[in-house]
Amino acid sequence: MEWIYNNREKDFNLDKIIKYFIDSWIKDYKLNIKIIKENLKVEDYINKGIKFLINYFIKYYPFKDNTIETEKKVYISLDKNDQYLLIGYIDRLVHDKENNIFEIHDYKTGSIKSQKELDEDRQLAIYSLAIRNSYKDIDKIKLVWHFFEANQELISERTIEQLENLRNEILNLIKKIELTKEFTTNKSNLCNWCEYKTKCPEFTKENLNYFI
Repeated sequence: MEWIYNNREKDFNLDKIIKYFIDSWIKDYKLNIKIIKENLKVEDYINKGIKFLINYFIKYYPFKDNTIETEKKVYISLDKNDQYLLIGYIDRLVHDKENNIFEIHDYKTGSIKSQKELDEDRQLAIYSLAIRNSYKDIDKIKLVWHFFEANQELISERTIEQLENLRNEILNLIKKIELTKEFTTNKSNLCNWCEYKTKCPEFTKENLNYFI
């Protein structure tokens, strides 16, 4: 997506996009990369990526020239003294100058989420705090998710009050973590991606090999 929007003004088409994707895959893929889902192979992921790109191209081409930045690094201060700072990366930042609306776009390859889940999502909402600090007199910020698997775009918005509540919520959570002395284990599917299973009491020597 970053390559597409950084090259959209040049002479490119769907074939060139797919070629770039395949060339990048060949360049970056390593044989020691572990596929967690046993029913899938490397070719399945390549074909899925091509499918995602075809669907996206058909849906959005020709791409609008209102993208400000891709992979934009943002800093979010949670308190007045800048003691607690967060760093994030916005996949794509868009500015509709005519209506003075900013859009924070995020690309997801996983399962689609419900509107309720997105309306409660922290990630893009936090990013909007940074955008409001960087740009003045913003009329509206839209949070936009692109779910490749479902080929759907979903949008959510936040009020100023909601953003301030979110800031305080995260700040309180950080302080709670700082005061915590004991962290209990929480076994879930995310354990498949964890690098510390060999040190975790949830995993014994007998079942550890299944997850590695």
